Amino acid sequence: MEIRVLRYFLTIAREGSITSAAEQLHITQPTLSRQIKDLEDELGQKLFHRSSHSMKLTQEGFILRQRAEEIVAMVDKTSAEFLSMDKPLAGDIYIGGGETLAVSLIADLIAELRKEYPDIRYHLYSGNEADVTEHLDRGLLDFGILVQPADLTKYDCIHLPAEDIWGVVMRKDAPLARKKKITRADLLDLPLIMSRQVLVTKSKGNDFIDWFGEDFDKLNIVTTFNLMYNAALMVKAGVGYAVSIDGIVNTDSESDLCFRPLMPKMTSGLDLIWKKYQAFSPAAEMFLDRLQERFIG
Repeated sequence: MEIRVLRYFLTIAREGSITSAAEQLHITQPTLSRQIKDLEDELGQKLFHRSSHSMKLTQEGFILRQRAEEIVAMVDKTSAEFLSMDKPLAGDIYIGGGETLAVSLIADLIAELRKEYPDIRYHLYSGNEADVTEHLDRGLLDFGILVQPADLTKYDCIHLPAEDIWGVVMRKDAPLARKKKITRADLLDLPLIMSRQVLVTKSKGNDFIDWFGEDFDKLNIVTTFNLMYNAALMVKAGVGYAVSIDGIVNTDSESDLCFRPLMPKMTSGLDLIWKKYQAFSPAAEMFLDRLQERFIG
């Protein structure tokens, strides 16, 4: 039983598809299929239920996955330990996330680690939930930060000790700016600029949708956005009022914009996620260890 083949097996288990796994591993599908068939013959057990579009683990496959994770993790850890004897920990860590103040928690940790591991480089990718999870699934990111609610079925996660406060970004000369807090009734007749993620996740159940209740379908949504920077330009131009989280755009005393929180108060929790069964680089594994120490204890 080769470590390389165990990695192939874990990749298929994670991706749920021979096609996706072959792309991740940069080998052909026939080669990958043959390697897994040889592994099944070697073990004398069927490891996957196969269909035209998916590969799902059998009971024997679940058992091997647990063992394979332990074996591969030990091999990687041993290799990393010996490599670290000759040079400082180095490498690249890729982190994706939407616009949220929770990134400041990660930034604080990175600032500390830079002093200890100056040869590690960090790459930040901005996007909404769909963008981040797609890049995570394709192996282009090590970690993602998602605003709740989000589908975490395929991921392990750490709940971050932070929350985003929802409200409305508007021009300071807007009539609504005179109010300290914004109610549902205030928004019913206004042109609204809304996050596309909120609309996409409507069918999944969503605290934001629940806040509006039956009034959600009455909203006058004139523009949707992916990232708040462009939405703020729309607000400045007088297109409408942007429903957003606090702290993303400049609303200080010198800005033309202001933020007013929703009432009743609405907040969203935040999760840092990574793919289940992910084999991390030594740098990313160290980063995860530090994340867990800081946010889990």
